[in-house]
Amino acid sequence: MNLILKSTEKVLGLLGPSPSAFLRNGDSALLADNLKDFKHRFTTGLDMAAFLASISAIQSEHGLIGNYLTKLVDSRPYIEALDVFAGEVVSSMKTPGSSSGHLLPLPSRGSACKRLHLFMRWMVREDDVDPGGWNMIPVSELLVPVDVHMHRIGIKLGFTSRKAADAKTAEEITEGFRVVSSDDPVKYDFALTRSGIQKITECELFEELFR
Repeated sequence: MNLILKSTEKVLGLLGPSPSAFLRNGDSALLADNLKDFKHRFTTGLDMAAFLASISAIQSEHGLIGNYLTKLVDSRPYIEALDVFAGEVVSSMKTPGSSSGHLLPLPSRGSACKRLHLFMRWMVREDDVDPGGWNMIPVSELLVPVDVHMHRIGIKLGFTSRKAADAKTAEEITEGFRVVSSDDPVKYDFALTRSGIQKITECELFEELFR
């Protein structure tokens, strides 16, 4: 963890006050060198450098990422729009030795895509938890980021009976929350997921709430 923090601090210092400008005008080899010690689970510094370079290339071609995603969402179903975007990011990651499948899986391949849906929640919703900014994308379109904790809670709530935390499970859990809150189906995600992480779901009171 200390190594990750040191690598992150080093890169933030390198990117400066305008990461977008650095990536647009900077040296990708320099970024890769500064990230060489970064490692988090399956993601290497080379993966991160390739990912950032890809995002920068897409921004240079299409303009602001939020505006580009809005155009995609306006022209096709939400999940297809995310699939097009993720596919473009992956196809642009041309750095030799980098890998992208685990970093940004495509929704069309059946993954729950927790990181992608969590990122969209952060960027589209705006409250004390999510910073927002992309208010041109409807909050009602968002899908619940599903991990082992939200999967377990979704089963307890009767929203899904599926054994795998995959794309279909994420859709079913989202539809369950959409019945409760049609205009903002992911607003309970943070509170409920934190309960799972902190193992509050194993206490008697929490069990009583779900009976």
